[in-house]
Amino acid sequence: MRKDGSLSVERYRILIADDEPIERMVVSKAIRNHFGDQMEICQAVNGREAVELCREKKCQIALLDISMPGIDGLEAAEMIRRENRECSIIFLTAYDEFDFAKRAIRVQALDYLLKPGSREELIAVLEEAVAGRRTEKRERSAAALQREDERQELVKNQVLVNRTREYIEAHYMEDICLQDAAAALHYSDVYFCKFFRQNFDKNFIMYLSELRVEKAKELLCDLTINIKDVSRSVGYHDSGYFTKVFKRITGVTPSEYRSGLAAVRDGRQ
Repeated sequence: MRKDGSLSVERYRILIADDEPIERMVVSKAIRNHFGDQMEICQAVNGREAVELCREKKCQIALLDISMPGIDGLEAAEMIRRENRECSIIFLTAYDEFDFAKRAIRVQALDYLLKPGSREELIAVLEEAVAGRRTEKRERSAAALQREDERQELVKNQVLVNRTREYIEAHYMEDICLQDAAAALHYSDVYFCKFFRQNFDKNFIMYLSELRVEKAKELLCDLTINIKDVSRSVGYHDSGYFTKVFKRITGVTPSEYRSGLAAVRDGRQ
């Protein structure tokens, strides 16, 4: 939207490369008459100049004559394509040769027009190029929006993962369950249950149990703390149940784990 309230017209830079001045003039006039200010026209007299102008002006469309001195249109197109994958390349040529057509396909040319072509044919191909650019722009915009949405979702997800870990670390010694964590983090039980499995590769109870056992191992290193106190310190009020959980996860009871630590200290193992 312009400042005066009118809609702004998207402009395109088009390169016309032909060693014949009259041909460039005829093509330029046809483009200006149809597209007006929508097209900014750049002109080149040979293939080398075409490549340089396309690079400098970042042309979105290139109309290339094939037969030009020095670097011909096909060679120029190959060089342009290496630098600009999105440029719409259209060939204008008086030569209807199969080898030219094959090379045009290799550089992914939009079309291959024979001279002398009609004004209507040229405009139709350029309209196709413009429509293709618009479609590509919309697709890129949509893809960029999708990537941004995905990025924000990943950030949001990582924040919730961190908050979940922090909550469990702060409350593992209490009698907590998944519903408590979901409520504290302001999520529904169903959503939080699914989220937890996806991000921790286990359910809430297993994660909590493994954390408690790791904390218990640290406490068991201190031989002055009895096992019942260790049990209560990591959230188990029933020391018998604590022993069962500890053995299921580690393969040994808390007493056996502590004995193993003592044996290592005494040099018996």
